[in-house]
Amino acid sequence: MNLHLPEYLQGFARFGYLSGWRKSEISSLLREDVDRLWKVIRLRPQNSKNGAGRVLALEGELWDITGRQWHSREYDQGEGTVAFSLYVFHRDGTPIGSIRKAWASACKKAGAQGRLFHDLRRTAVRNRVRAGVPERVAMSISGHKTRAIFDRYNIVSEDDLRQAVLKTQSYLTSSPSKAEVISIGKKKAGGSR
Repeated sequence: MNLHLPEYLQGFARFGYLSGWRKSEISSLLREDVDRLWKVIRLRPQNSKNGAGRVLALEGELWDITGRQWHSREYDQGEGTVAFSLYVFHRDGTPIGSIRKAWASACKKAGAQGRLFHDLRRTAVRNRVRAGVPERVAMSISGHKTRAIFDRYNIVSEDDLRQAVLKTQSYLTSSPSKAEVISIGKKKAGGSR
């Protein structure tokens, strides 16, 4: 779907997919929030929904996206005047605002009608948990303060259930002694069940 988005939104959406941050948190990021030396972004508390700032380590693709955004800070003000955006993600120097039309169009072209930008947040949470990231760490990255809300994002899918059955079957197959069935319904001679 990212390919169907306008160029100025592609890094923005991919960052959302990888970070699990809210749209408003991503669009509020200023260049001064990026510490390129330590490879982190520090979200300011006033830009977080829950009022708590947090840090995101920039590794792999997140570092690459941030680097590309760093280099695309210039924008044309017209009449040959070039300026530099204060925002990490911007459109002609201003923070990313409403993406509703562009998002809906990209979803339609990708055959994914009805998807929301916020679905990227849910996907990021699930991907972290499935990758084996401790849930407390995953909560810290996404900014979830409570376990109840985090669990709403970490939805169990049919594929998760299928994988659980397959993993259990593999375990039992590789350990024959654990796969032995013991009857508990027959009475022993002279005793109780």
